[in-house]
Amino acid sequence: MAQPNPCSPTPRPRALVAALIGLALLAVPGLGVAGPFRAEQLHHARAREALATYGDDVKAAFDRAGAAWPPRGLLLVAYKLEGELEVHAPVAKGDRWVRVETIPICAASGVLGPKAYEGDLQVPEGFYQIDKLNPHSQFHLSLHVNYPNRADRLRNPEEPRLGNAIMVHGNCVTIGCLPLEDGPISHLYTAMVFARDAGVRDLPLHIHPCRHDKVRCVAAKKKAAAEQPYLAEFWAELEVGYAALRDEGRPPKMVPTPEGGYRRAP
Repeated sequence: MAQPNPCSPTPRPRALVAALIGLALLAVPGLGVAGPFRAEQLHHARAREALATYGDDVKAAFDRAGAAWPPRGLLLVAYKLEGELEVHAPVAKGDRWVRVETIPICAASGVLGPKAYEGDLQVPEGFYQIDKLNPHSQFHLSLHVNYPNRADRLRNPEEPRLGNAIMVHGNCVTIGCLPLEDGPISHLYTAMVFARDAGVRDLPLHIHPCRHDKVRCVAAKKKAAAEQPYLAEFWAELEVGYAALRDEGRPPKMVPTPEGGYRRAP
C-alpha cells in the first residue's frame, strides 16, 4: 500500500479555502479582472478579506459620487481639528474631482501645528504621498505616509530625528498617526488597491490643521499662532492648497519653499 509522501502534505482546509477565495476574487462581476497589484494583495489574508467584504461597497460609493471606476486617481484630505478624512477622486470624463466619502478619524494626539521631531506626538501637517500599502500592519491595515518630506527637512534642518512611521491605519490608537476604525480602513484600503491596480501611482495626502475658512478653525488658528507666531505664515501657505481644491475642484500641485513651507507650482 502506498504511503503518504511527507514532502507533499495534504493542504490544510483553511489554507485551501483562502486559496479558493483568492482565485474567485481575481475576477468578480462588476469589479473587473485583477491586475498584478490586486492579485499580489490577494495573497495576504487581511487584504483579501477587505477586498471580498468591501469591494462592492467601495464601487457603489464611487458610482454614487459620479467618480470613475476603477479610480483614475485618489486624494486623501485630513482635517485634524474636525477629526475627518475625506476621499476625493476624479470623474469618469474631464479633470473635475468629487468627494466620494468622509471618514471619521477616531483618535488624536498632539495639538494643531506640524510635526517637528520624533516623540512630539504631533500629527504632521502639509502635502504628502501615500507611498506604501501594508497588509500585515500591526494596526490591521495601513497606508504609509512619506513623512518626513522635503519641506519637513528644510523647516527643521538642525533636527536629526524628525520621526517616521506615520500612517493612516486601523485599530483606533495613535501617537501621531491618522487612526480609523478597522471597517473604514478596510474600505479605504480596498479603494487604494483598486487605484494602484489601475495604474495610479500618485496618491496624495493633504493634512490640514482644520478647514481654514470655517469660524471654529479661524479661532483655533488665531489662538495657536498667538503662542507660536510662525504658524500663521505656515498655515497661510497650507490654505493656498486648501482653497485651490475647494474652488477649482481638483488637487493643486504644492511644492516646498526653501524655508520649509509650501507654494503652489505654476
